[in-house]
Amino acid sequence: MDTENAEFVLDPATPDVHADNVRLREAGALIPVEVEGVRAWAATRYATLAAVLTHPDLSRDVSHWDPAAKAAAPPNTAVSKLASDTSMLNAEGDAHHRLRAPVSKSFSARRVEDLRPRVARLAASHVDRLAAMPPGPLDLRLEFAYPIPRDVISELMGVPSSLREELHELTDVAARVGDGPDDVADARRQLCRLLDEIIEIRRDTPGEDLITDLIAASEQEEDRLTRSEVRDTVELLFIAGHVTTVNLITNAARVMLTHPDQLAAVRSGARPWSAVVEETMRWDSPIAHFPMRYAVRDLEIEGMPVRKGEAVIGCFASAGRDPDRYGERAERFDVTAPTQSHLSFGHGPHFCLGAPLARLEGEVALAALFAAFPDIRLANQENGWRPLGTVLGNSTRNLPVVLGRRAE
Repeated sequence: MDTENAEFVLDPATPDVHADNVRLREAGALIPVEVEGVRAWAATRYATLAAVLTHPDLSRDVSHWDPAAKAAAPPNTAVSKLASDTSMLNAEGDAHHRLRAPVSKSFSARRVEDLRPRVARLAASHVDRLAAMPPGPLDLRLEFAYPIPRDVISELMGVPSSLREELHELTDVAARVGDGPDDVADARRQLCRLLDEIIEIRRDTPGEDLITDLIAASEQEEDRLTRSEVRDTVELLFIAGHVTTVNLITNAARVMLTHPDQLAAVRSGARPWSAVVEETMRWDSPIAHFPMRYAVRDLEIEGMPVRKGEAVIGCFASAGRDPDRYGERAERFDVTAPTQSHLSFGHGPHFCLGAPLARLEGEVALAALFAAFPDIRLANQENGWRPLGTVLGNSTRNLPVVLGRRAE
């Protein structure tokens, strides 16, 4: 791969990922980039990304990554952390099924729909908490978009109540939920220690939860999960199970507040909140870029030769605004248009396990928020919204709003 002088560097601190993505798509469907010191191919357009996500000769198994490139990758970055993960995230074939099966039933569409009353009660309780806060601007991301999915996944996984506050504080930093410090390495180490403690508690006191299911899978005779696989899966489920939904709710609330005509259409019942969720997933994907897949042999994608061992990264936020897929509306948010498919939950065998839950949480949370506060508006902000500062997520660290009166 000729990336020694890669023209494009995927910048974690970019103030406008969508402007960057315009440049990426104009450069080509598959282009060489550098991301956190790693050189890779970037799939920038919808059709290319869809092909990459299902290509039989591209694997998430890190053993296929060129050894020299892997050794040269800087440690302690988001990319290196994901590349070394031993959960279902990087497994393929039978190994992927073995790791995914113990928890897949809990995320089925039917099981998730059964959670709707519980999620609605949680959303209502957080609306009450917002209404009781002093008047004036508040951070909607931190105070509303974050706690709902966090509380849901904590309960589903069986995180002991006594440890939830510490767990939430560490993930606030590790996942850059609010305006916290930029150095997250120590928080990640503490998070791993705490997850080990939680697993041992559930091992001693099993319950009806995801962690207990994973522990049971580690103790069965066949298809046994190792301790590291259990820990990595718990971390994956907890962080992925709420952080991307935080981005979804934040992005959807922001776009509704900047498109009052479309908000009025939804409030009137002309369009459902599910359409807001899907259009937000397309137009402002919670995931910016996601690493990586590795070529198991020499192959060609979009006319570009990809050599065995080279890495390919998916540009999900870019694919969601690809004019080749979405035509003239690609750059325009339009909840009134017919819903079109998107790739923000992935595609193929690694399609997001938590997609039904994220959709449900987004719909319920947004409906509760905008029904409760008819006059909600963005707060004046001199310096704009702060980006997350990560190549993975696409959202802002804050969303200052003024709630206004509460509906009678």
